[in-house]
Amino acid sequence: MQITTVLFDLDGTLLDTAPDLAAALNSVLEENRREPLPYETIRAVVSHGGIALIKLGFRLDESSPGFEPLRQRLLTIYHDNLSNRTRPFPGMTELLEQLERAGLNWGVVTNKPAWLTEPLLADFGLLERAACVVSGDTLDERKPHPAPMLHACELAGSRPEQCVYIGDARRDIEAGKNANMHTLVALFGYFLDEDNPHDWQADGLLDSPGDLLHWLENNGQTLQTLQ
Repeated sequence: MQITTVLFDLDGTLLDTAPDLAAALNSVLEENRREPLPYETIRAVVSHGGIALIKLGFRLDESSPGFEPLRQRLLTIYHDNLSNRTRPFPGMTELLEQLERAGLNWGVVTNKPAWLTEPLLADFGLLERAACVVSGDTLDERKPHPAPMLHACELAGSRPEQCVYIGDARRDIEAGKNANMHTLVALFGYFLDEDNPHDWQADGLLDSPGDLLHWLENNGQTLQTLQ
């Protein structure tokens, strides 16, 4: 096995976006005279996007007439406050630098729309460094469909079997496996109580970003340039 490209999910994997998304949801709740929710309650559902956040906060079904206006308001507030409290997960900045020094490229495959993904990555100086950025509206298909993963491979110049995809949701692992990639679960991400990543049949579990290097080395990757 020789990995040439590392692909990351965005929310809950590359960046800890939960603080700003939680603040946006609580702002919408307060605008509608609802009590704000505890941060940890919101954090668990962040990887599932705006629909899941509105369902959590307002207990509404998507078919409700008021649902879509609330979701749009959430996204507007979030867009205006993309990186107030968002940060790379501890160790992620160092990991990206180490991958680049070792000659591996990296990219992002997310279901987040491009109008949120790209300015967020740009705020952290990551947009221009990424070999590929595939957002939720780049193609007609989204994860867990393999098309976004395969598109990322093409942009990064790697074959699927030369890529490893890291994410914190079952659909991330399904998407990577559907595309014939190696897959790893970011255990430092966002999980619901009912989630059991050990059952997702990923190729490995990462307690921290730096664990990727150990996984690569344990699976025969030569990383002398990291020493």
